[in-house]
Amino acid sequence: MSNYSQSDLERFVFEPAKRAGRTEFMRDRARVIHSASLRRLGAKTQVAVPWENDFQRTRLAHSLEVAQIGRELGDSLGADPDLLDTSCLAHDLGHPPFGHNGEDALASISGDAGGFEGNAQSFRLLTRLEAKTISLEGKSVGLNLSRASLDAVTKYPWSNSINPRKYGVYADDLEIFTWMRTGAPDGRRCIEAQIMDWSDDVSYSVHDLEDGLVADQIDVNNFSRDLPVLHSVMINDYGMTVSELEAQDALKRLQQLSCWPQHYDGTHSALARLKDLTSQLIGRFVLSAEVETRRVHGDQPLVRYSANLEVPRDQKVEVGLLKSIAGHYLINAPDAQERYAKQRVIIIDLVEMILARAPKNLDSIFLEDWNYATTNAERLRVVIDQVASLTDPGAYALHERLTAQIHSGV
Repeated sequence: MSNYSQSDLERFVFEPAKRAGRTEFMRDRARVIHSASLRRLGAKTQVAVPWENDFQRTRLAHSLEVAQIGRELGDSLGADPDLLDTSCLAHDLGHPPFGHNGEDALASISGDAGGFEGNAQSFRLLTRLEAKTISLEGKSVGLNLSRASLDAVTKYPWSNSINPRKYGVYADDLEIFTWMRTGAPDGRRCIEAQIMDWSDDVSYSVHDLEDGLVADQIDVNNFSRDLPVLHSVMINDYGMTVSELEAQDALKRLQQLSCWPQHYDGTHSALARLKDLTSQLIGRFVLSAEVETRRVHGDQPLVRYSANLEVPRDQKVEVGLLKSIAGHYLINAPDAQERYAKQRVIIIDLVEMILARAPKNLDSIFLEDWNYATTNAERLRVVIDQVASLTDPGAYALHERLTAQIHSGV
């Protein structure tokens, strides 16, 4: 922590240490680990539906894996490992039920409330919705994390007035956001947030491939044949500027790795080989970023705004290709579209049913916000906060219960 300033360690509301010997970043990590939002990720979809078999990752499993990657990469560059743990564990807290499909559904109906974005919702949870610290004025400030920890979670350090698609804060959460960004270069991410973001990309690009192979939804022998489609997904779904030749070269490099599977038949030895693949790929992508960052920025500790994370182009394209594999064979799969449509109906119905009968069907922790709301937009935001907090099973169960109440006239 000696590489961080006193300003980095400050909290929006001052809280004296409860036990000697703990760093501020250790306190932040503990607060995220003990949060209800983190627990709920254990029943939220990552990509594949986790309860279709006992192997698929949940959003919580993904967050734990991102934290392991980010902690080690950050430590190798001189960043505080507890700070990276906090950032990586918290990066997906704001994701609603049903993964990105649920996020899209909420975004489609939240325009009057200022929109919905998973990263902005994560910031809202950390600074308002999670129950931990109350200001002297009686206002919740969420987990009241340190300035550096909050900044490290912020993948998009701007509001939706700058970019309406990807942003990190809603308009009514700007007070703490502005405090957090004190002294930060406008629109620039700290290196800890960059490490978190790369660790996230590395983790889900590799682990979604693993999950898809185990679930028999992906066949490695189809990649070369489907490369034009995969290249299109890289561009259209993941916003990459990449040529088909680059994508082809990336696939060839991956196929030449000693650990690359020729097939997966579900045996113990095949799974062991697959686990070796994930380990080697993660090592490849993390080490390349570490080496390149050190080459550019030297051997000193790299924290906050002293440097950027440097990732070689070849590894960016390889990760992008792996992301497109999950995108094409899992996310865009024809047999998944019916499930997505039903999930979107569930999300939209929940918002409409809760809003129509609020505050009757609001969870008690949202009642105070509802009572303080003075406009329809503010009331809609409260309902969206509740729906976004639900787990996948919780969303189905609440939808069933509210639908039964309506039909019975309760």
